Amino acid sequence: MSLALARQYWALTKPRVVALLVFTAIIGMLLAVPGVPPLDKAIFGAIGIWLASASAAAINHLIDQRIDAVMARTANRPLPTGALKPWQVLLFAIALGLVSMLILVVFVNGLTAALTFASLIGYAVIYTAWLKRATPQNIVIGGVAGAAPPVLGWTSVTGEVHPHALLLFLIIYIWTPPHFWALAIYRRDDYARAMIPMLPVTHGVVYTRWHVLFYTALLVAITMLPWLTHLSGLFYLGGALVLDGVFLYYAVRLLKPPSERFAMEVFHYSIVYLMVLFGFLLIDHWLPSVPV
Repeated sequence: MSLALARQYWALTKPRVVALLVFTAIIGMLLAVPGVPPLDKAIFGAIGIWLASASAAAINHLIDQRIDAVMARTANRPLPTGALKPWQVLLFAIALGLVSMLILVVFVNGLTAALTFASLIGYAVIYTAWLKRATPQNIVIGGVAGAAPPVLGWTSVTGEVHPHALLLFLIIYIWTPPHFWALAIYRRDDYARAMIPMLPVTHGVVYTRWHVLFYTALLVAITMLPWLTHLSGLFYLGGALVLDGVFLYYAVRLLKPPSERFAMEVFHYSIVYLMVLFGFLLIDHWLPSVPV
């Protein structure tokens, strides 16, 4: 396989998106136990979750090839450009999915394998093939699959679904709409051209901006729960309040943005927000074991 062809297959996996998913899964693993999680479960769990996420991303490319071809953001993907054929993408996605399930079943546990498979189907089939084209609330309903990685990481090392894992799930679930709708506002012409009923297309930009603010305010409340439920302590609380304050500033400013590009600034901040928030959770989790 040539380097150029390898790059096309790599692009199918949506590496930046998948990296964020795997990052939250690893944080879930590290939060699930007092010290260092079992390395074999953690390593094989991370690999299995990564492969399943990559498989779902490849299926997304396959199903969305028509709309990708008419959207400026996605026109250079492997299928619209003809760099890969649909049968190649299908075989690649199946191979990744099968290997991920094999790794999770054999080296991790059946619960993680089942939940990971459900998440793969939820994103690749239910969201991409149906919800994305059926309702402007697609990202709200479909966000269930995207919020699953911390739960998958938690179950990888413990074999059970803990309420704290569900709390991590809830944070990502509520974070997803303002994150994605900010991008949808900026790319609304693309979605309209592709006939995808994203909220800014069906209900207008002003309506969507208010929804971004509503979900951001709800996210602020939800991110207080780790402290209230004793999953985390004051270090996390202080960091979360700062991050939430900045996110609220962006959401309020988005109501009357200084430029069309500002929606993308909100989108980019939301990614930093989630990564740093989960980083604060991990640091706070390990603080008691740090010698004074």
